Amino acid sequence: MSTLMPVPGDLHVQRIRSAVQSGNGIAGVTELVANSWMRCIKDHGLDPTRTPRPSVYRGSELAARRARMADVIECARHEMSTLFQQLADPYSSVVLTDTSGVILHMVSSDEFERELRPVGFHVGAVWSESEVGTNGMGTCLAAARPVSVRQDEHFFTELTSLTCSAVPVLDSSNRMTAVLDVTSRSNLMQQHVLVLLDMTARMIENRLLERVFHNTCLVHFHSRPEFVSTLHEGRLAVAPDGVVLAANRSALFQLGIKSLADLDERRLDLIFETSLDDIVQRSVASSFRPVATYRVSGAHRFFAVARLPAGDEVPTHKRRPPEPRALRITSHTSVGSDSTLTEHLGIARRVIARKTPILLRGETGSGKEVFARAVHESSRHADGPFVAVNCASLPEHLIEAELFGYRAGAFTGAQRTGRRGKVLQANGGTLFLDEIGDMPLDLQARLLRVLDERQVTPLGSEEAHSVEFQLMSASHRNLPSLIAEGRFREDLYYRLNGIELRLPPLRERSDRTELIAKILQEESDGASTLDAEAEHLLMRYAWPGNVRQLRHVLRTAVALSDGQTVGRRHLPSIACDQSDASLPEPTGNPQSASTSSEAELALASTSSATPSGLNLIQAAERQTLWGLLEQSRWNVSNVAKALGVSRNTLYRKLHKLQIPVSQRS
Repeated sequence: MSTLMPVPGDLHVQRIRSAVQSGNGIAGVTELVANSWMRCIKDHGLDPTRTPRPSVYRGSELAARRARMADVIECARHEMSTLFQQLADPYSSVVLTDTSGVILHMVSSDEFERELRPVGFHVGAVWSESEVGTNGMGTCLAAARPVSVRQDEHFFTELTSLTCSAVPVLDSSNRMTAVLDVTSRSNLMQQHVLVLLDMTARMIENRLLERVFHNTCLVHFHSRPEFVSTLHEGRLAVAPDGVVLAANRSALFQLGIKSLADLDERRLDLIFETSLDDIVQRSVASSFRPVATYRVSGAHRFFAVARLPAGDEVPTHKRRPPEPRALRITSHTSVGSDSTLTEHLGIARRVIARKTPILLRGETGSGKEVFARAVHESSRHADGPFVAVNCASLPEHLIEAELFGYRAGAFTGAQRTGRRGKVLQANGGTLFLDEIGDMPLDLQARLLRVLDERQVTPLGSEEAHSVEFQLMSASHRNLPSLIAEGRFREDLYYRLNGIELRLPPLRERSDRTELIAKILQEESDGASTLDAEAEHLLMRYAWPGNVRQLRHVLRTAVALSDGQTVGRRHLPSIACDQSDASLPEPTGNPQSASTSSEAELALASTSSATPSGLNLIQAAERQTLWGLLEQSRWNVSNVAKALGVSRNTLYRKLHKLQIPVSQRS
């Protein structure tokens, strides 16, 4: 296992004391870091020579903190996992803390997590400045702005092998509600990491606004119509009477205010020269394309779309009339034109009409939820809600409350008004249980009862509620193997598996070219193109994270290219694979790309293509190690030295990741 290798302690301590004593900092030390060092010594009484020992919340105390932040954690989980995959760095962690610096959730490789645990880097630990000195999370909290703390800028000597970047996560009142951090032992480009962190924080903030104000009408707007429905749009949560309840960061910026409190009256018609009803009706008439409106206080023109909430709590505005069934059966265009997917979609539509449950098998990120939505939209439940639950992203102590709901005061940290569970929310629509193989056994038994009885009883309540929904589930795991291991109920498996469909991974899909073009157009609003080298690299990459990874790679590329043609330099997370042998070269009819010949399989087994059986973290680690071996001409000793591990440790890692060290490709 790797060990932390801090810089020499005496030199580091001398720099800190010189900066603090001078009062104006010293050469090479930023004002941000110098001020933090000064707080650490003068305000917190910390000693840089000592080993950091942060306070730790455990058990019920930690559970209570996580329950209070349940909405933020839920909104952050998926985005944090995606960011970790995007970084493709096994020696990094993506971390979420509350405003006290308590680590609530983290995504990391097992090895890096074990390496950092001795210094208190784990869930429940407090990484505020007063506890751990200058660091990304704590200093971001203290400075209330994005920060990067590189190696010897840390206060404690033992942390000087690390580099961390952190950004605030804001709530709908524009107040900091959490901190998102990337901590790494690799030499990542920090400006690049900060860009990705800012994008991820904005996505979390938008998810949080929609989650907290799911019963309100959401108004999406921007001064440029092409930016509506993108990460840059402004979002307003508006009550039925036209009162603006919340706004995201972009909305406040475009309106030129710091918070909604700066508005004398929070009415939509006093912000724009129109009413909520008018925007809703014009949005429906335009098939939800942006419609023009003007700012009351000036001639600034905006383009807006109003989207009504689903379910029984829809405001009393005119609802969009149901689309004819023939028009609904067009959602396969969002799934793609791959022949296997098209065939599966047709099968799913036929069996779902007979209330048959569908089980989807496929790798993480292969588009299982997109496929499930497409099936839902052409089903008899299409006018009802589509409710997705990722069973792998919820901790055991929250998943029961998330699925079945709870009454007010059911447990410490519960919302005062209680909460409807996902099963009740899916009533009249479709319930999609993603990564069902990760559901705890005791909850599998309760879910089975709900599916059999079609009734659900919230936690802390004795009242059962009848429910009716279409059931779809998905997993990347082999459920029969989990049954044999005693980790999944056989009776639940047969209850879920009316028909099982395997979705092909991105590397097997015949429509990769058009999918890349489509996603690039969506992420850039049609403004970006690929040069030949970038297109070749994207087509040859093995995509262990599948469509989800592709989307985030292209989103990053659009941000880094700044409107220019996307080239290899704008694809840093995949360009590190220098072997250029991730996928076999396509030959003949592109439709044949989805079926590998024996020769292609033999090539893949001795190339950098990701073999089966590895999870996303292992796949990313494998790509990184393969690139390092290529750069060092497969000199294992040099790679081990660069990583700070023994040759035996590296050999064990190579064997685990199925890298043949005798290979010279």
